[in-house]
Amino acid sequence: MLSRLGALLQEAVGAREPSIDLLQAFVEHWKGITHYYIESTDENTPAKKTDIPWRLKQMLDILVYEEKQQASSGEAGPCLEYLLQHKILETLCTLGKAEYPPGMRQQVFQFFSKVLAQVQHPLLHYLSVHRPVQKLLRLGGTAPGSLTEKEEVQFTSVLCSKIQQDPELLAYILEGKKIINKKKTFRESTALPKDRDKDCPHSDAPGGDPGLDREHCGVPALNIHLPAGTKGPESGPGESNLVTSLLGLCKSKKSRVALKAQENILLLVSVASPAAATYLTQSTSCCAVIAEHLCQLYRSMPACLDPADIATLEGISWRLPSAPSDEASFPGKEALAAFLGWFDYCDHLITEAHTVVAEALAKAVAEKLFVETLQPQLLHVSEQSILTSTALLTALLRQLRSPALLQEAMAFLLGTDQQPAAAEDNPQTLRAHLIMHCDHLSDEISIATLRLFEELLQKPHEQVIRSLVLQNLEGRLYVARGSPEPESYEDTLDLEEDPYFTDGFLDSGLQPSTKPPPAPATSSDGKTAVTEIVNSFLCLVPEEAKTSAFLEENGYDTYVHDAYGLFQECSSRVAPWGWPLVPAPLDSHEPERHFFEGRFLQVLFDRMARILDQVIGDLMQRIQRVPQFPGKLLLVRKQLMGQIPGEHLDHQTLLQGVVVLEEFCKELAAIAFVKFPPHGPYLNCSPPPEGQV
Repeated sequence: MLSRLGALLQEAVGAREPSIDLLQAFVEHWKGITHYYIESTDENTPAKKTDIPWRLKQMLDILVYEEKQQASSGEAGPCLEYLLQHKILETLCTLGKAEYPPGMRQQVFQFFSKVLAQVQHPLLHYLSVHRPVQKLLRLGGTAPGSLTEKEEVQFTSVLCSKIQQDPELLAYILEGKKIINKKKTFRESTALPKDRDKDCPHSDAPGGDPGLDREHCGVPALNIHLPAGTKGPESGPGESNLVTSLLGLCKSKKSRVALKAQENILLLVSVASPAAATYLTQSTSCCAVIAEHLCQLYRSMPACLDPADIATLEGISWRLPSAPSDEASFPGKEALAAFLGWFDYCDHLITEAHTVVAEALAKAVAEKLFVETLQPQLLHVSEQSILTSTALLTALLRQLRSPALLQEAMAFLLGTDQQPAAAEDNPQTLRAHLIMHCDHLSDEISIATLRLFEELLQKPHEQVIRSLVLQNLEGRLYVARGSPEPESYEDTLDLEEDPYFTDGFLDSGLQPSTKPPPAPATSSDGKTAVTEIVNSFLCLVPEEAKTSAFLEENGYDTYVHDAYGLFQECSSRVAPWGWPLVPAPLDSHEPERHFFEGRFLQVLFDRMARILDQVIGDLMQRIQRVPQFPGKLLLVRKQLMGQIPGEHLDHQTLLQGVVVLEEFCKELAAIAFVKFPPHGPYLNCSPPPEGQV
């Protein structure tokens, strides 16, 4: 196409110089565009039905061809000089704002994009280029549903690509009108050679046209007829720039436009230059507007979402924020998907961004979403507010991957105090409130908060384990000084004095089929043998209340494989933290202090103790009042396993509780077994049947 153009031009002008012919053709096409505005009075003819698009295309082709011809010199050719000198881009920007003829803005966006993408000469450093670029950015991204969204996102894509190639361009493009007016040195450093970028070009420019070289080369000097009330692009808001334009496009209802805008922001924040990254965070509102949009999406959701509904949208991706169509619908589903999708996008931005930008964006999200938006809901007196915000926070933690945002989330949830707590302390931190919510009067809130901590404990962050578990145990204050460990487990066990095995139980005829076996002696390094720990869990439920043996299950070994995988995962997660492989010796000079396990463990142990009170404490007395107890218990077990259809039975809650407790104890025993394998790795030995460890 370009070669044909050059051949035709040379054939038309004969022996004259090609550069002069190109300039004459370029000027003629520009005159053709300006004459349309001078002569036309029809304001309704669409731009695409005029010769304007064709003339702009010819001007672009001439610029590209000229540059190809001058590739060896590396200097701007006469046509490009004319474009810059006569501020053609400024004029086009004004015409685009006027939207005259209708659709002119679309043509202007396309011309800018193609010139910047196809002309290899660095243009954005020139004041007569980056100033209209900034003005054109203010024309776009102002209202969702704009007819030029496709052209706008293409324009921003070119700019982000140029910035990625040359990070110094970031300041040229992002500087708003107010900043430019304050920085004279910025103007001076970007002035064109030979005064090419002055407001008034020289009238003796090669091929210049007197009609184009009047006082200024803007629209008024050309006497172009524009609709009444049209203002130049200078009237746009000074704060609007590439970032705000992209964010506006991210809100587009057209998924392809929104996705492309998000990818462009990702290009922008991942610029490798430290100076550009610092400029982006300190001289623009980039991080603030991204975080604020996240909060807007949060506020657009219904105030009372069901935690079960929130869980159905697990795994929402910013690249595909809408949930699968086959999922059950519920009120607020679309708003929830949009919120989770944008949070995933923020997390992805922080992961991919330059470190400076990542830290600033993570702090902005933490401050605006976690502290200002979520924290008041978590501390609210309304149970529904607590329930919904806790479930949403759990969903956010599940999606969170970026280290910088994870660090901010840990500081928000757990605080920064690393000192051991005392039982008499009455802290008022968010962490303390959440721990208390684990044992809330509302079972729904308790379960939702326990799920939050479960998600928290799975995060690869040492502060979680240290703050919730190790903070009060690192000094080994759980070991009683001067109290030797018992020589035998049997020496301390007296069933007749055990509150869970009362006289009524022993006289009922439902005595255990086997007594808990004595544990082997402790190992040489002082560790309690694993068999004692395993049996301590397995013996919690009496033999008469167990049903696994009737289904050919081999006790706790059914959980060993899963427990081993969990143990390996946890071991891998804590490996980088440099924990010692053996316990540190006790410091005999350390003053005695009352042992306190910490708030979190205290709440968990209290809840577990109540499980024993609600089931085992009077279990054997209660099951005597249940007719055909063994058969009904086995039936309920099969129902819970999905082997038979469910049907309501008398005492069903008690029966279900017994089955669940038995499985819980077996799971604890399996975890204990894989942590301390007595004869090497668990895969090389099979655990013996239950009760014969």
